[in-house]
Amino acid sequence: MADNMRDQERNELHRTIWALANDLRGSVDGWDFKQYVLGMLFYRYISENFTNYINKGEHDAGNPDFDYASIDKDIAEMAREDMVKTKGFFILPEELFCNLLEKIVKEDKDAQEASKSGSKIEITNLDETLNETLQKNFKNIEASAVGTPSEANFKGLFDDIDVNSNKLGPTVIKRNRRLKKLISVVGSMNLGNYQDNSIDAFGDTYEYLMGMYASNAGKSGGEFFTPQEVSELLTKLTLIDNNGEMKKEVNKVYDPAVGSGSLLLKFAKILGKENVRNGFFGQEINITTYNLCRINMFLHDIDYDKFSIEHGDTLIDPKHWDEEPFEAIVSNPPYSIKWEGSDNGTLINDPRFSPAGVLAPKSKADFAFILHALSWLAEGCTAAIVCFPGIMYRGGAEQKIRKYLIDNNYIECIIQLPENLFYGTSIATCIMVLKKGKIDNQTLFIDASKEFVKATNSNKLDEKTNIENILRAYISRKTEKHITALVKNEDIEKANYNLSVSTYVESEDTREVIDITELNNRIKQIVERENDLRTKIDAIIAEIEVK
Repeated sequence: MADNMRDQERNELHRTIWALANDLRGSVDGWDFKQYVLGMLFYRYISENFTNYINKGEHDAGNPDFDYASIDKDIAEMAREDMVKTKGFFILPEELFCNLLEKIVKEDKDAQEASKSGSKIEITNLDETLNETLQKNFKNIEASAVGTPSEANFKGLFDDIDVNSNKLGPTVIKRNRRLKKLISVVGSMNLGNYQDNSIDAFGDTYEYLMGMYASNAGKSGGEFFTPQEVSELLTKLTLIDNNGEMKKEVNKVYDPAVGSGSLLLKFAKILGKENVRNGFFGQEINITTYNLCRINMFLHDIDYDKFSIEHGDTLIDPKHWDEEPFEAIVSNPPYSIKWEGSDNGTLINDPRFSPAGVLAPKSKADFAFILHALSWLAEGCTAAIVCFPGIMYRGGAEQKIRKYLIDNNYIECIIQLPENLFYGTSIATCIMVLKKGKIDNQTLFIDASKEFVKATNSNKLDEKTNIENILRAYISRKTEKHITALVKNEDIEKANYNLSVSTYVESEDTREVIDITELNNRIKQIVERENDLRTKIDAIIAEIEVK
């Protein structure tokens, strides 16, 4: 019953979001418009998070009628220093989402009443000033963290919500009316109290929006978002210990190509955020996606001092040298992108890449991400990385890196995934599972290419069947015909370090078995019957001609 209630809540929320996106985006491209929806969702979230925290403290102290949203500005300012230390930011009552929403609702109501009485109010105060109000509120929220430990996690968070963009409308009034509509709809979403909600309403809304936009944006959106079921598989692979048991907690988790952060946040969903003891770490090269990732952390109720998301090129300028190694690493890095490689003379001496003795090709950085992850992986721990299939069999530098990984016994498993799992590409990708401190000198290959259920525009991994089947094969670590192969590393060497699953796991032949002898007999009978019929027909024709 509880699950049904959660599903109903989630479905209703998704219907509201879908209607919002279709109603508001207008001339704004869907992938661009997500920034406005997610940004306004974030604005509502931090307003409610902040208000609920202060109100609870006052209510617990015996002041049940206290409401931060309605107190005087000067009284609120007295709490600024303490709240910045606690929550990482400060927001005045007049700048809260709920108070701005209230003004919008009141203006709309006044306009409707005026219209009924015969008057016509075409332009309201917020029609002219809403963009300026929003810009001021956003700037003040960010400024409240300047000079504090939370500054890095708040700086630039609202940069992509351009309230003056022509995409929202050709005039200030038209842009502000669209912003009013956006705030009204986000304010009407039944998100409840984020602490009491039976679903992770704010976080779930973010994930649904990202998935919805990515599925319609092709590669431009999909490369920044990993489907939830793939995130779950990767996360669980890193949590399985040497006894085949799921870990109950981890120290620090890391994603070197973090995108929107969905992979990291699976640890919070599976373990509980309190069981990721020292936090969530990631780096993202795309500035817009970097901002979205930090917003995602907040929307999933991860406190500012429990995550470090950095902006920059992980391969050339990694930001977390002081934090490595990590107990669990997950990643879905961009496939076969260009990087500096051998053009940068310092990289061959970089401790992340030098042990392999060769750099990933300049035109294909896939193994650079893999070697980076391996270097920053803690002893006895696991990394799970989505890979382009070509890196498993191509020659040259990539073959030399595969040799290094196999000869040093770093590869725990290669998993062949189904095709059409990811937004923007139908390619059947693989997962490479790296491990430091393996218990044997063998590599497991799993053919999971048939482990999927059909969805509307893509394939999906079902949690109760497909994901469990893959994990069961991973844990059992034995050869099963047509499904898995546990291969000695010396045999992989004999195969020229080819790591394609199809090299070791024979696909099941599902074609109908044909008995050649029986088929020949049937053909013989057909020919004899045909000859007999032809003889009879010739006799009939001859008889007719005689007559």
